[in-house]
Amino acid sequence: MVQRQLPNPAELLELMKFKKPELDGRKRRLDAALTIDDLRTIAKRRTPKAAFDYTDGAAEGELSLSRARQAFQDVEFHPGILKPAPDVDTTVEILGGPSALPFGIAPTGFTRLMQTEGEVAGAGAAAAAGIPFTLSTLGTTSIEGVKAANPHGRNWFQLYVMRDREISYELARRAAAAGFDTLQFTVDTPVAGARLRDKRNGFSIPPQLTLGTIVNAIPRPWWWFDFLTTPKLEFASLSSTGGTVGELLDAAMDPTISYDDLAVIRDIWPGRIVIKGVQNVEDSVRLRDAGVDGIVLSNHGGRQLDRAPIPFHLLPQVRRAVGDDFTVMIDTGIMNGADIVASVALGADFTLIGRAYLYGLMAGGRQGVDRTIAILRSEIERTMRLLGVASLAELEPAHVTQLTRLVPVARDAAEAVVR
Repeated sequence: MVQRQLPNPAELLELMKFKKPELDGRKRRLDAALTIDDLRTIAKRRTPKAAFDYTDGAAEGELSLSRARQAFQDVEFHPGILKPAPDVDTTVEILGGPSALPFGIAPTGFTRLMQTEGEVAGAGAAAAAGIPFTLSTLGTTSIEGVKAANPHGRNWFQLYVMRDREISYELARRAAAAGFDTLQFTVDTPVAGARLRDKRNGFSIPPQLTLGTIVNAIPRPWWWFDFLTTPKLEFASLSSTGGTVGELLDAAMDPTISYDDLAVIRDIWPGRIVIKGVQNVEDSVRLRDAGVDGIVLSNHGGRQLDRAPIPFHLLPQVRRAVGDDFTVMIDTGIMNGADIVASVALGADFTLIGRAYLYGLMAGGRQGVDRTIAILRSEIERTMRLLGVASLAELEPAHVTQLTRLVPVARDAAEAVVR
């Protein structure tokens, strides 16, 4: 029989340890976020539907985005045993400079629409973490404003070639003059993808007040208060606004961009240049041979061509084709530090986060971006320790198996069916 006794008050006091309440509401909700998905949930609750869906959504059926995320989930790690890694080194040299972590912040457009601190929050958080920050051509903070927010860190600039070429050229010159060290020349946006959530929401730049937006705003007064009491949105490249994002992009972008434009941009830009939006092996090799400094395997976060190739699946093929000495970066679908570790193991020199950063921004401004970086850092370090590697250089393809759900049909078999 179990021996029972009356509870000892002194022992009860030892068990009853009350946590000091956190009075700062923002810090309380961010501390409760343990994953990027948690930040997404907070962001959705705090942000008007149209602005949240602009960030969260992708093109058409959103297959490119869902497949990219699924590809990272379909990873099997192969840890080594009895390989202690009490301390891990997450630093990396990328494009001629250091980064404290194997990821940087990707370029995002219209960022202050998500949360009014916008690119200033992202650049400041990147500076504090020692990672690069990328400003978009369609950013809502000026080149000089980002430089002021990140005066001593690494700033990169993402460039679209506009119909009015001189707009693009002048932006590149301004970024170079401000000390931005790398240019991401984006090539996957000759026209805008069909972002159906935006069309269904009637999302426009600037936001238009309708009965639906007013109803949606009622439980989110803080977003509207911030939006209406802070400086008017200004864009690096758009002289006029009014219309959906797709309409604005179609009016600004030029579907005739070519290697001739790349040659002009290379003459203008004095620093490193990488091509963003590469989606096959052949283009990767051609760009390497053309002498660019690197590429970003990307389908634009699934926001352009739906059913586009999955960058993470493409990565091993590209690495084999271009060799070890050419810089290959990757974005699209990264929601966990383990995704970043898997990418590095399969040959990526660096990764970029877009939505993960914006979820943190919408969840809590600058502090939310800091929380995004802290979550990813913790996941990277823990995954490395569990794999038994002490540095990024120790990661190799043997650590990862890409499990496949979408297996291509062999060409000869497909042709036989057609016949």
